[in-house]
Amino acid sequence: MARVFIISNRVATPQAGLHAGGLEVVLKATLKNYPCVWLGWSGEIKAHPKTRTMHQKGNSYIVSDLTEEDFDEYYNGFANRVLWPILHYRLDLAEFSRRDLSGFLRVNEHFADELAKVLKPDDVVWVHDYHLIPLAKALRERNLHNRIGFFLHIPMPPPEIITAMPNHEHVIPSLCHYDLVGFQTDNDAANFARYLANELGMPSHISRRLGTGDRVMRIGTFPVGVETRGFARLARRAIKAELVRKVMNSVPGALMIGVDRLDYSKGITLRLEAYERFLAANPAWHGKITYLQITPKSRSQIKEYAEMADTVNAMAGRINGTYSDASWSPMRYVNRPYSRTALSGLYRGARVALVTPLRDGMNLVAKEYVAAQDAADPGVLILSRFAGAAAEFKEGALLVNPYDPDAVAAAIARAMAMPQAERKSRHAALYAALLRNDVSEWGNKFLSALMGTKEFHLKGEDVASRKSFEMTSRPH
Repeated sequence: MARVFIISNRVATPQAGLHAGGLEVVLKATLKNYPCVWLGWSGEIKAHPKTRTMHQKGNSYIVSDLTEEDFDEYYNGFANRVLWPILHYRLDLAEFSRRDLSGFLRVNEHFADELAKVLKPDDVVWVHDYHLIPLAKALRERNLHNRIGFFLHIPMPPPEIITAMPNHEHVIPSLCHYDLVGFQTDNDAANFARYLANELGMPSHISRRLGTGDRVMRIGTFPVGVETRGFARLARRAIKAELVRKVMNSVPGALMIGVDRLDYSKGITLRLEAYERFLAANPAWHGKITYLQITPKSRSQIKEYAEMADTVNAMAGRINGTYSDASWSPMRYVNRPYSRTALSGLYRGARVALVTPLRDGMNLVAKEYVAAQDAADPGVLILSRFAGAAAEFKEGALLVNPYDPDAVAAAIARAMAMPQAERKSRHAALYAALLRNDVSEWGNKFLSALMGTKEFHLKGEDVASRKSFEMTSRPH
């Protein structure tokens, strides 16, 4: 039986209880429905790295350690100091080093070596995110002809930005070695197609054959969703949990919530500035709104992130120092993570969600907030027009320019005053959009597009009950 090999920077191993970010959630259905092998970095740094394999529920998990040098060059270096800022449109924050590029390519070669040891000819490979852009090229150089797909979870900027990256011609064109390259939005896919047209002279629709043989590389749009009905059920239960009840009982008036990693792409400092302007312009709302910003720290060893943490702390302190009184503080700023269950309850209890990234591939917080709402009395989603989710949420969200604090402040005022009838109408449109793109079908859509008309089958099927996949994505 053909296996699906999932390759990502981190692996959500069942024994260790690790979480590979949101990837574990969006791949849940794929891991359940297909025989899978998940391969990637163990998260451990060792002088003498080892690769080990674990098994659970018909799936295998292969994790490989990195050396200190690998971690510094591949992860902290090229992935997070070059690719992350540039793919988020932040050329000013990119710090290029040829040594880091060398380490980035070296670790991709290492993963290719580990994969080549276990890959069988009929296995399908699904590579995830910017850390592993060159992996298909490394696999092709090892004479592996499997179907290989790639999905970019973060934005793809226009070629005018990509080409500003030193040595971009040694990194981005390696995506052409995949059979299918998937993106969150049509805009991301179009930006990649324009890059290939500008730099490689390829037609922007990418329907031609590449190289020799019969392999065709295609581009597709596969927006990531959430487990809509399941998350709604979770939120209905979680709103009654002790932690959520304590929070809601301690908040005078309405709760507004923001949940983001501490990252410059999330626009947190501009968001706090917008809230400060809202408070200044709307004294009638003092004592009637509390803004809860949950921001677990990330990449604290990187200078820009440490500096940002200091800035956000100072801004939160200034807002509370200026507007608090003995019975009310306008904001709560928390640097610890909460469980998905707790967050679902907090989302359900919040009158407003403030989701204003400067750039985001999708942003599942926005989608989970909508799924968690009580349809009879829903809250309002304020969403950056530069989040991938905005493409699906044009009808129901209040779309804002996160670079304009006055506009965001005005949206907060509008959301707080919005009548129930309008809130219900907007939520109905948003919830319908979620159902049209539930995450339970996301893996199926990508794999069917990758496999074309080839037969592929689910766990537990015999040969007579194979499921034939159709082209259900929107390949370009």
